[in-house]
Amino acid sequence: MSSKSIQGTGGAGRAGDKVFSGITLLAGCLILTVLFAVAAFLLWQALPTFTASSSDISGGSGFLAYIFPLVIGTVIAATIALLIATPVGIGVALFISHYAPRRLAQTLGYVVDLLAAIPSVVYGAWGMTVLAPALVGPYNWLADNAGWFPLFTGPASQTGKTMLTAGIVLAVMVLPIITSLSREIFLQTPKLHEEAALAMGATRWEMIRMSVFPFARPGIISAVMLGLGRALGETMAVALVLSSGGLIASLIRPGNQTIAAEIALNFPEAYGLRLSELIAAGLVLFVITLIVNVIARWIISRHKEFSGAN
Repeated sequence: MSSKSIQGTGGAGRAGDKVFSGITLLAGCLILTVLFAVAAFLLWQALPTFTASSSDISGGSGFLAYIFPLVIGTVIAATIALLIATPVGIGVALFISHYAPRRLAQTLGYVVDLLAAIPSVVYGAWGMTVLAPALVGPYNWLADNAGWFPLFTGPASQTGKTMLTAGIVLAVMVLPIITSLSREIFLQTPKLHEEAALAMGATRWEMIRMSVFPFARPGIISAVMLGLGRALGETMAVALVLSSGGLIASLIRPGNQTIAAEIALNFPEAYGLRLSELIAAGLVLFVITLIVNVIARWIISRHKEFSGAN
């Protein structure tokens, strides 16, 4: 090949690199622009709520008194979901990646991926018609035998539509996300690390603890935080399962609500200041989600050096 043809190819390659670099830069700027536009829209539409008198806000006690129970309800439901889904999801992912026979692992992987494709309204309908009635008996038992604990004080809901039920439904919904992502990161663990641990006499569990978990830690955190984002923003499933009510400490009594469900239930009929209240609630949820993602990125950056990931 002549020097001219080599130079021509190199010039075309450099031009292609410049074009591709410009496209990726444009895509990154577009994401930031859309994010800023959403935040600006929410803030602009929510301004009437922040400037209105306390007596004009729903409840008559101001926006903070209105939004605080919704924030607490959102956090409680998401926390219950993560407490249930995280250990189960990591355990299932670990079984699929390192314990199950290959054919069984592939089948379980397909089932997990299929669960992630089920619409949220289906989960909500299942929680409302199947799970909630089935939990009435256990709730009554908890109220009778563990009522001294604030989270289980009675009287228990006789419909089963409680915050604990909503948390369980959310756990089932975020379980496929945590499982799928954790499984993929477990499978990416360098085989040399695993074989070296086994060659030194480690058991399979010791190998997983010494080689797989340190490598997969950032991926696990990302999976959990992605599941948390799904739990924080879920609407229809929570709206179908929860009974609206004021802020209460017990998880087995009717009451509490989440921000997303509050918006979904009231937005179609809202207008004027009430519409601004709901948009302001959406702004609060937007800020909470943004804070959660920033914290997640900070945690991942701290542990990334121990994982061997690039």
